[in-house]
Amino acid sequence: MKPALRKAPTCLGRSAKPRPFSSISPHFPCVEAHATRESRLKENSRASSSTTPNRTGSGPEPTYARPNPTSYNVYHHPHPLPLTYSSVPLPSFDIAYETWGTLAPARDNVILLHTGLSASSHAASTSANPAEGWWQKFIGPGKALDTNQFYIICTNVIGGCYGSTGPSSVDPTTGRPYATTFPILSLFDMVRAQYRLLDHLKIDKVYASVGCSMGAMSSLATAWLHPERVGKVVSISGTARSSPSSVAMRYAQRSVLMADPNWNNGFYYDALPPHTGMKLARQIATITYRSGPEWDQRFGRQFRPRPTSEDPSTTRIPALCPDFLIETYLDHQGEQFCLKYDANSLIYISKAMDLFDMTLPALQELKLTPVTPSESSEASSTSHSFHKTSHSKSHPPPLNPPPHLSDLAKGLQPLAHIPTLVLGVQSDILFTVEQQREVADALRMAGNERVSYYELGGVWGHDTFL
Repeated sequence: MKPALRKAPTCLGRSAKPRPFSSISPHFPCVEAHATRESRLKENSRASSSTTPNRTGSGPEPTYARPNPTSYNVYHHPHPLPLTYSSVPLPSFDIAYETWGTLAPARDNVILLHTGLSASSHAASTSANPAEGWWQKFIGPGKALDTNQFYIICTNVIGGCYGSTGPSSVDPTTGRPYATTFPILSLFDMVRAQYRLLDHLKIDKVYASVGCSMGAMSSLATAWLHPERVGKVVSISGTARSSPSSVAMRYAQRSVLMADPNWNNGFYYDALPPHTGMKLARQIATITYRSGPEWDQRFGRQFRPRPTSEDPSTTRIPALCPDFLIETYLDHQGEQFCLKYDANSLIYISKAMDLFDMTLPALQELKLTPVTPSESSEASSTSHSFHKTSHSKSHPPPLNPPPHLSDLAKGLQPLAHIPTLVLGVQSDILFTVEQQREVADALRMAGNERVSYYELGGVWGHDTFL
């Protein structure tokens, strides 16, 4: 008698007959979420267009979020603003700003605070807007920016979408949003606009120029353009020369954004915004803002909780949508951001960051010159001889200086007499500590004997400054 044949077990140890692959209907919630968001935006646009007066006469209001205009001040500059990359100036502009503290009678206690790429002017809560700001921990009585002593001003940069003139603003010559007809900007253009605001407020000199990330770059540019109008400089997690690696990461963000069909070459203000591209761009950006060690501590290789419908005794089937906790974190960050900021502003401002280079040849190519008193101009026009530096045993010259360091020192010479604090973060992968040391080294080579440099530990990456 032949023994009974036994069914071969499946790879999961079950004897049930497996379904053929062709009978399985794939299900991708992370992809379907984009279609769901698009349907919701279309419905909101239809409702908006039927109940709200049309801003441009041809479409609904932009669907990305904006702060309430009553929560910030707006200065309208009615005169042309010269631009770095355009022979045609910006005919006029608005610049949104908020303030904290009390302006001294002599107007000499002002701290100009510069934002990162996508931040608004709302750095801390105000009576008009009690919501916490992006630097809430550092602004207030007795805090780092002490409102008992100082009058802090923070602006939304031009090119932005939180009250200042940018691609989403109406072009006065056409009555329609600028979109991608808006001129390419430099960080120096943004700083010039801030100086127009300071002039309007009758502030001749700021006590300090302070900034983090892109704001650190702007802080350096502020002192470079008008050395006599800046008392001190604070540069936190910034750079004086955008590195190829940071350019590459921002290019990747712009690429996925511009590949979204809704972007439509930048002309989407009468339709739907490129929300899918914005979500993906934010996911890429978030990777650069944090650090691997932090994510190892926070998430490790943990998976998201299993659906209650799944049998916990069975082997977990991996998903192609967010499965690891780190994936769900990135998905959430992208979802939270994709309708809060204007896509064109992200493109324009990130490009301005890429273009930032304070080496002397780069500045000369753009025909940029600092505005200085005549005697300072004569001194700065002499040969660039770095006769004295502030290097010491605790801060020796770099052993293997990058080839551009000498040119950077020459470019930063207008800051030779301005006390400067440079802070770096050891876990920062976007603006590495090597770039922070580079700023400090270049300033010392330029003859600045009042450079303080510190590195912060921790695992929080670039966003440590928050």
